[in-house]
Amino acid sequence: MKSEHIFNFAVAYADTDAEGVMYHARYIEVAERARSNWSREIVIPDGDVGFVVRELDIKYMRPLLLNDEFVVETHPTKIGAASMTIEQKFVKKDEICAIMHITIAYLGANMRPCAIPETILNMLNK
Repeated sequence: MKSEHIFNFAVAYADTDAEGVMYHARYIEVAERARSNWSREIVIPDGDVGFVVRELDIKYMRPLLLNDEFVVETHPTKIGAASMTIEQKFVKKDEICAIMHITIAYLGANMRPCAIPETILNMLNK
């Protein structure tokens, strides 16, 4: 598993408001798709819930407009015992349009936070 992942996206009409600006909530949906794509190789042990979003912070810097092509750069910035912080940058032609920091917690079968399994940590540290 690569520590950094690039996800390509283009703003469609359904992503925008009447002025052709991408909806603020749509960034979260795109980020989730990019994060899911990045973590596709992670195998969650049977019974465990896996990673869930605990906290999300986003800073909008430049609007993305209808038909804009951009990438979401995803990489972990901090890996703890039971949680991880991921940074996602929305980049259009070398210009950062938004930065998101997401803390995800690992939940066991009992729906409570627990240590991230060693097999997953090994994949993240490659």
